[in-house]
Amino acid sequence: MAAPPATAPAASRCLSGAKSCWAAERSSSSFAVSAPSTGLRQSRSRVLSVRAKVATGVQRASTVDDGAKRPWKLSDARLVLEDGSVWRAKSFGASGTQVGEVVFNTSLTGYQEILTDPSYAGQFVLMTNPHIDDEESNQCFLGGLIIRNLSICTSNWRCKETLEEYLTKRNIMGIYDVDTRAITRRLREDGSLIGVLSTDQSQTDNELLEMAKKWKIVGVDLISGVTCDAPYEWLDKTDSEWEFKRDQSSETFHVVAYDFGIKHNILRRLTSYGCKITVVPANWPASEVLNLKPNGVLFSNGPGDPAAVPYAVKTVQDIIGKVPVFGICMGHQLIGQALGGKTFKMKFGHHGGNHPVCDLRSGRVDISAQNHNYAVDPESLPEGAEVTHVNLNDNSCAGLQYAKMKLVSLQYHPESSPGPHDSDTAFGEFIELMKSNRL
Repeated sequence: MAAPPATAPAASRCLSGAKSCWAAERSSSSFAVSAPSTGLRQSRSRVLSVRAKVATGVQRASTVDDGAKRPWKLSDARLVLEDGSVWRAKSFGASGTQVGEVVFNTSLTGYQEILTDPSYAGQFVLMTNPHIDDEESNQCFLGGLIIRNLSICTSNWRCKETLEEYLTKRNIMGIYDVDTRAITRRLREDGSLIGVLSTDQSQTDNELLEMAKKWKIVGVDLISGVTCDAPYEWLDKTDSEWEFKRDQSSETFHVVAYDFGIKHNILRRLTSYGCKITVVPANWPASEVLNLKPNGVLFSNGPGDPAAVPYAVKTVQDIIGKVPVFGICMGHQLIGQALGGKTFKMKFGHHGGNHPVCDLRSGRVDISAQNHNYAVDPESLPEGAEVTHVNLNDNSCAGLQYAKMKLVSLQYHPESSPGPHDSDTAFGEFIELMKSNRL
């Protein structure tokens, strides 16, 4: 078969290899924990609290009903999904009963970044890699961790404590020795499911199932539980040992970053690109931000449903067109709604560090880190708003540009922590947008 002509447009080259399943999507341990970083976000998560106590250690003997001691840990936890399935497992970390939305993450590394990513508030994260480390905020936000194997030894040179110790201190439940592959297949076929994690043997499976069926995450404002309490200045750059961009900018730009659940490495990357950053809470008035006369505004990542935070949409509407803006993940979705577009809940979302994304302007394909359950409907966007990136797994909208409004946005994480650094150039694009507006 003859090769395609060299003059084929970038969009054609990208889309020709992509799966056309966007419509279907719409219709429906080796672990080392490094020293915690200092953070400013206060704990106000809306996730149901855990009745915490130290779970049985993975190396301790267990006693069964016959009184005999076993040198291994027995199953003492359950994951009950809203479809009625019950998964027996072994617990680590905190114990009790917790409700959340179960999602799977395909990353091969980065447990600690995932544990501390505010975008996972209200969710149980199932890691598809059986054996899997820096913090993205000052606390854990996910509801629980589900893994196949839990290593009893650690090998990372930065290790300070085991995963079980880490979760116990932070009141987070975890389960292991469960068939994560089977659960992942169920989530892919049926979509994300509400589940209950429990070590409480006094509750029946049916009681836990009722809890799962009654709990809702759609339409819930999760941002208010993860945002900062007051404005603050961010100063830290990417550490020199991890910095891969050598041509640092000589210009300085003042950027105001809205904290919808912002990750520390987004702030570090912007600072490394020459930005002075002021972080403000999610409900901070747009007028107060504009009074600071920033060179640009960042709308950050965050958890949950963008339609559940109309105050944030109104803030975006009041700012776009006045200064250059950059939206990431939740920020991207809020920009879509602020422009008059619509967002929808995906079947099982995108969670992982290996999602191929095509820049339709150049034909360049990046491997990206993603974490979201909602997407922008490109057909609902007004004239002038251009889709710049698509996810090559399902053709969903992965990036926007609106030249008249001086905005760019991405539905994935250009800072990629964890993940590949292919998309770090997106920060440079934001810098160029602020430069051109300064002229």
